[in-house]
Amino acid sequence: MASGELPESVRQGVEVIRAEVARIGFGPGVYRMLDQAGDVLYVGKAKSLKKRVVSYTRPMLLPMRLQRMIAETRQMEFITTVTEAEALLLEASLIKSLRPKYNVLLKDDKSYPYILLTEGAEYPRLLKFRGKPTEEGQYFGPFASGYAVNETLALLQRVFMLRNCTDSYFAARKTPCLQYHIKRCTAPCVDKVTRDDYAVQVKDVRDFLTGRSREVQERLTAKMLAESENHDYEKAALTRDRIKMLTVIQSRQSIDAANIGDADVLAMVVREGVACIQVFFFRAGQNFGNRSFFIDKPPQVSGGAILSGFMAQFYVGRPVPKIIYSNVVPDELGLLEEGLGVSFKVPRRGDRLDIVQFAERNAEEALIRYFLQKGSQIKTMQGVADLFDLDAPPRRIEIYDNSHISGTNMIGAMVVAGAEGFIKKAYRTFNIRMAEASDDYGMMREVMMRRFAKYSSEPIDESDENWPQLLLIDGGLGQLSSVHEVLDELGVSEHLTIVGIAKGEKRNAGREKFFIRGREMFLLPIDDAVLHYLQRLRDEAHRFAIGTHRAKRQKAATGSSLNDVPGIGAKRKKALLLHFGSAKAVEDASPDELEKVEGISRVLAEQIYGYFHQK
Repeated sequence: MASGELPESVRQGVEVIRAEVARIGFGPGVYRMLDQAGDVLYVGKAKSLKKRVVSYTRPMLLPMRLQRMIAETRQMEFITTVTEAEALLLEASLIKSLRPKYNVLLKDDKSYPYILLTEGAEYPRLLKFRGKPTEEGQYFGPFASGYAVNETLALLQRVFMLRNCTDSYFAARKTPCLQYHIKRCTAPCVDKVTRDDYAVQVKDVRDFLTGRSREVQERLTAKMLAESENHDYEKAALTRDRIKMLTVIQSRQSIDAANIGDADVLAMVVREGVACIQVFFFRAGQNFGNRSFFIDKPPQVSGGAILSGFMAQFYVGRPVPKIIYSNVVPDELGLLEEGLGVSFKVPRRGDRLDIVQFAERNAEEALIRYFLQKGSQIKTMQGVADLFDLDAPPRRIEIYDNSHISGTNMIGAMVVAGAEGFIKKAYRTFNIRMAEASDDYGMMREVMMRRFAKYSSEPIDESDENWPQLLLIDGGLGQLSSVHEVLDELGVSEHLTIVGIAKGEKRNAGREKFFIRGREMFLLPIDDAVLHYLQRLRDEAHRFAIGTHRAKRQKAATGSSLNDVPGIGAKRKKALLLHFGSAKAVEDASPDELEKVEGISRVLAEQIYGYFHQK
């Protein structure tokens, strides 16, 4: 087909791109293609920006997917970099943050948990940590899931008996807590263990988590024998139980990874246009769990390109192991190794090949489960559409619930679900400001106004991924009427299907009543699959609302009275709480007592005292 026969929209896109080509150089960098509204369509990187971008001016040589992208392109933006490796990392970071519609996306925005062994304190503690490392100490991980780290942490505390309490709780103890009595802590808070003996506990856990588990086991065995020879049979029995638990931890390794060290194992399997990438985390020769990732694979995109994009997006902003093993060689391997600072290998024999093949089998099994679940989900979503007279299965369902106690700390909660499950990054909470205490209808009206007010003054694009096809309201006819009252006023009701779901008599789950304007109230059979799905949606909204409300209530209850004291920042507040044990003790302290705290001058001590004792 000649250039003149291209659709008008594609020709317009080509002209935009040609105009940009004249303004850019040949160096490396990142480019963004934007539509008429300024939304990012695609993010790409190039060793030579000019050479890469000029290729988009010949759309007939490109796949149909990229032709559609060119048709929507109305402007471009560029960032030049010093090296192509820098461009690779910047591209991955922008794809993760902007999520352009024409990029192959990794659907994973979670942080992974670690075990943290703190430093700096006289008695270090062992705890789970998730997020950006901010506390001083050694981080061990990542673990594939919260369950994996919780299970490992519980076992470690039974073996090594380190404290896990907060510093303020530790400083305030006068007697041993429950952890001591159930043999999960040696109670350094009340001197039940010497500093030297506690230091040995810390060394043991550090050695175990860095792969020297045999040495730890030998030391514990020697300790048990010495205690037995000294006729201290109670201590010897406790040490024996610790050795048994250590053996349990080691026996739970599903594969022999003793010689693999610090590495991630990636295995990719592609079936029916979907790629499953299985990631196993190994640290110090121990298996820290695995996780599956599913990526839609466009027909023209190779497996190597999929894996390359996955690695760049997955590891940007995360710690990278020393080595990565895989069953597939990613595209631009040298660039990935340079940008991520990692060594990449495809094993051909030996133990490492066995581990990669083990991961590959897990990827195949995960992909089978994915297709079975997806088929069931498609059927369920079609059932939802049929039940509520929707034109098509809903792409986005929003579920709303409120939570408060006697009108205090009122919040509204919105959870979101789609064809592939809950979309947690789209969850939202609303702090209720206008509704009167305990006015559930007023709370729901305020939530609806906050969520949809902007659509009263701008056109509604029902194809927008952020526009819901179905609103599910936790409540009966009254709640439904409150929602319609607001959405009718805003003029958006006709673009939505709104359903109230209320538990039956005695709040009997399984006998939910459904309310839709213009229809009689109805129930579904207790074994109906669509009913079970709608129950899960309602329960998730309830869980999210209750959890958010509890967090807000706890913050209000435990939100330190020190927060409002002038001149008291986070560091001084922490010092005061560590010294006195509680905010109440700080309030009752005299200026002389306050001045003894590090960082508190005489002037500040009098200021704090005056704040709490002013008439």
